[in-house]
Amino acid sequence: MDLVFSSTIELAAAIRDRKISAVEALDAHLAQIDRHNEAVNAVVTLDREGARARAKKADEAQARGDALGPLHGVPFTLKDTHETLGMKTTVGFPPFADYVARQDSPVVLRLKAAGGVLVGKTNVATMLADWQSNNPLFGRTGNPWNLQRTAGGSSGGAAAALCTGMTPFELGTDMQDSIRLPAAFCGVYGLKPTEHRVSLAGAFPDPTGAPRSVRLMSCIGPLARSVEDLALILGIIAGPDGSDADLAPVPVEDMPKLDLKTLRIAFAPAFPGFPVAGEIRAAVENLAEQLKSAGAAVEEARLPTLDLHDDLTQGGALIGMMLEAAQPEPPEQPTPVSRWFDALARRDSSILAWDRFFEGCDVLLCPVAMTTAFPHCEPGTPIKVDDREQSYWMLPAYGAVFNYSGHPALSMSCGQDRDGLPIGLQLVGRRWSESRLLGIARAIAPLTGGFRRPPGY
Repeated sequence: MDLVFSSTIELAAAIRDRKISAVEALDAHLAQIDRHNEAVNAVVTLDREGARARAKKADEAQARGDALGPLHGVPFTLKDTHETLGMKTTVGFPPFADYVARQDSPVVLRLKAAGGVLVGKTNVATMLADWQSNNPLFGRTGNPWNLQRTAGGSSGGAAAALCTGMTPFELGTDMQDSIRLPAAFCGVYGLKPTEHRVSLAGAFPDPTGAPRSVRLMSCIGPLARSVEDLALILGIIAGPDGSDADLAPVPVEDMPKLDLKTLRIAFAPAFPGFPVAGEIRAAVENLAEQLKSAGAAVEEARLPTLDLHDDLTQGGALIGMMLEAAQPEPPEQPTPVSRWFDALARRDSSILAWDRFFEGCDVLLCPVAMTTAFPHCEPGTPIKVDDREQSYWMLPAYGAVFNYSGHPALSMSCGQDRDGLPIGLQLVGRRWSESRLLGIARAIAPLTGGFRRPPGY
């Protein structure tokens, strides 16, 4: 086995079948981190001795014949936003440099209860507030395909660690494309579940115990090198947990095995008024043609009659209101509550419009972002897309549309551009239909080539 590029499922099976030990799996990943992390800067906090102690306990439990969870002995890293007992959670923010939570967040508890061995934390944008992973505490993360390019943000360290074999899976957070954009830039899979599918409790460090303010549009979801691993991790972390009262008690079904000939696929090479690189547009169109040749019912999407630019503006306003509520002292002129309810009513209209759209198709195929990985730059710098400068703030637009609507969306790699950088495409499905969305992605994956290992790793 090539331990560091095996899937989570393969690693768990090898440990369960005693082909390798949990300690051997851990040591292989630590060696990969030692080889490549100095250049990539993906892993920013590492607990070698704690992880080794946990791996030894996993091997001892197996020797005793204890029941094994689906992740028994599998090492993993976490984006540096999830609260973890005994390990710092900083979000790249200097005032949180030494913050250690008093308990694990619910999703971390579930991963540990499933047998996973937490190794360390991965880099983020400061306070998760950018689409490049760079902060004053740990510096910037490079894209493994080209270190002069960004790995994306805010889950850039997670995507870079995954793509280089430093971890077999990760958990990101996504309020404006923050799972899907880094996954696309690094050539891995990333899933933003339906809103309120996975607990947000402990998803952001909270030294003061303040009430949670971010309750809409943000999601926790897995990143992995295979669709099957996404499905495994989603099944572990999803559902009510006794901490986040917003969670819907909707069961996570098994990922179905689907035939492309049974699927209705709508595709959109671009959204009205949204820029997109020609190679990404072509990738959408080419995959649509391949799907049609494979027997799927494929047609160009008749998108809902929405002002998507206004949706992005309204989504930004909602985020602003939630963050305003999180301030230690209220502003002199706080947003009136009537504006909050007006914003929710406006959002409802868009959610229902997309719900009606998905009555006519199984999935929407479209871009994840307007470009592939771009050179490191100061936030706000215009981004060149086919030699034309575009607004930096449009980077997450294709993904953020579905944060605003709450629909599940998945990023998958589909070839490379002329610079050898991964092209990521987005699949979007009905709300609460992640398992079917994953099944569709698994059926499509053979046409895209799946995960490709970057040269040199």
